[in-house]
Amino acid sequence: MREILNHLFEHKTLSKEQAREVLLNVTAGKYNQSQIASFLTVYMMRSITVEELEGFRNALLDTCHRIDLEAYDPIDLCGTGGDGKDTFNISTLSSFVVAANGIPVAKHGNYGVSSSCGSSNVLEALGIRFTTDTDKLVRSIDSYNICFLHAPLFHPAMKGVGAIRKDLGVKTFFNMLGPMVNPAFPKKQLVGVFSLELARMYGYLYQQQPELRYSILHTLDGYDEVSLTSPFKVIADSKEQLLDAPDLGLSRLQHEQIQGGGGIAESAKIFLDVLKGAGTAAQTDVVSANAGMAIHCARPEIAIPEAVQLAKETLESGRAYTLFSRLIADKNLVMA
Repeated sequence: MREILNHLFEHKTLSKEQAREVLLNVTAGKYNQSQIASFLTVYMMRSITVEELEGFRNALLDTCHRIDLEAYDPIDLCGTGGDGKDTFNISTLSSFVVAANGIPVAKHGNYGVSSSCGSSNVLEALGIRFTTDTDKLVRSIDSYNICFLHAPLFHPAMKGVGAIRKDLGVKTFFNMLGPMVNPAFPKKQLVGVFSLELARMYGYLYQQQPELRYSILHTLDGYDEVSLTSPFKVIADSKEQLLDAPDLGLSRLQHEQIQGGGGIAESAKIFLDVLKGAGTAAQTDVVSANAGMAIHCARPEIAIPEAVQLAKETLESGRAYTLFSRLIADKNLVMA
């Protein structure tokens, strides 16, 4: 690692293979915590290159605990995090809305690192227990159109650096990797990223996978999701668009209207309120926007405004909450 660090401190970059090798060595436990922290810090001070991002991704995919869900052709809804906006758990809520529309979801997620409450925090607080048991995960997606893939269980490298990331408390390149290393290798992905630069990198890498149907989202005032607070960029397999709230049949929002809870308990309450149809109009709209974009990604024959309206009806009718309640009550799966 000393040679790699000196190389990086001289403002040089890594090749794809060098990046892959470093992360494989992290997984193998070959570096101490100080070395890993120093390595992560480099990428807080300069932009990552496409070659480095691809090498890191390949290492995680090479070493992950794979799960075969191909028969369900699932979609993943996952954001990078790291946008510093501290919204409530929009993509996780959207996942239940999508699942309630009969679209299988393999939700990849993690505990909050640069935010107060990640998807895994809120799901665990509500009764979900994470597993790598293929039978349980298949039964979950088969019965409820959704299953949860907790990243540290499937990625040894993520587990190994989890404590360091938490101590640092800021976004690292692991945020950038999360959405593109789902261990189920889904062919459909709705991805939110924290910068337009990263959206372009994702688009470049995803173009190399012709079998992939994807929509990469970035709201121009800095969100890694559709926040409805300003126009947002969509880079998809078929086209690029710049859209705004009215294009979805919705109104513009203010940041304060979509902020998250101060901790896990408050975040879990917001989560349940929105699912029950007891959330604010702003909360319902922002979840509907993101779920609608995912529905459109999975079923492009449904136009975006219609998909958003379908998502909103799913929330307001209680169908998403019913699905969630049935899942939580199923003691044969990954529930407490």
